[in-house]
Amino acid sequence: MNLTKKMLLGSVLAYSLSIIHVQAQIEDKRGILEKGAELVKVQDGFSFTEGPAVNRFGDVFFTDQPNNKIYKWNAISNEVSLFKDEAGRSNGMYFMLDGNLLTCADEDNQLWSIDSDGDVQILISAFKGKKLNGPNDLWVRPKGGLFFTDPLYVRPYWEGIRGKEMEQDGEHVYFLSEDRAELFRVAEDLVKPNGIVGSPDGKYLYVADIGDKKTYKYEIREDGYLTNKELFCEMGSDGMTIDSRGNLYLTGDGVTVFDRKGEKIAHIPVPAKWTANVVFGSLDRKTLFITAMDAVYTLRMKTQGVW
Repeated sequence: MNLTKKMLLGSVLAYSLSIIHVQAQIEDKRGILEKGAELVKVQDGFSFTEGPAVNRFGDVFFTDQPNNKIYKWNAISNEVSLFKDEAGRSNGMYFMLDGNLLTCADEDNQLWSIDSDGDVQILISAFKGKKLNGPNDLWVRPKGGLFFTDPLYVRPYWEGIRGKEMEQDGEHVYFLSEDRAELFRVAEDLVKPNGIVGSPDGKYLYVADIGDKKTYKYEIREDGYLTNKELFCEMGSDGMTIDSRGNLYLTGDGVTVFDRKGEKIAHIPVPAKWTANVVFGSLDRKTLFITAMDAVYTLRMKTQGVW
């Protein structure tokens, strides 16, 4: 169905009143989906959707990175509206409790904080005087401080030597302290770290090494350093999320769910060549919000996301 999209700031995107239900064979061994749940296409017409982040009201903000925009999905009205243009080519995002939106703004290899009015504060612009590769995804731990991944994906909007020569000595995982005074590496032995999320209790960190098709689990020390690395599953991931039971949701070929022991318990096919990211939205945190190529989808769950 071809619909005209309104792309002006603050305007609401046109969307189909007859929401498209995507029929698919969903594998669900533990009954984590709501009974009778169907994958619903909320909106299409984007270039590449990424970075879903949920605010305290259950609304989900997501990016259309090639078009340099951040959109908002209203959990009550099911409407999509433009939140910010010229969004720094934001990728992964995360909401702070104060309402500020943290984003991996890889147009200039930075980490941003965006307030409710769309005003930007640059949190990180370099590491030891050199540009980062391009912050990709991040997670804020309950005790404060945040972790982010820094793989290299050469962007067509980078000019000159950028993208041709990596300024850092590899693709790593970093920790930024709560007071923003300390920035240091916490994982330096991965091929291409991408998706990242922590356990609800803040004790463990999961990092997807998409370059090596593996996901690892670490213990988080009080100071932010990581210890006791162990293989969680033989699958990498783009973005990912976790529910209140500790189940991990990985993306790429649809959404694949693993329990806290690393056993595969569900697979949710998505009608797209690539599923980039996922988060729990709605006020009850039982709506799985999925970004996949040119569209965004929702799926009602029995399991619940983490506040």
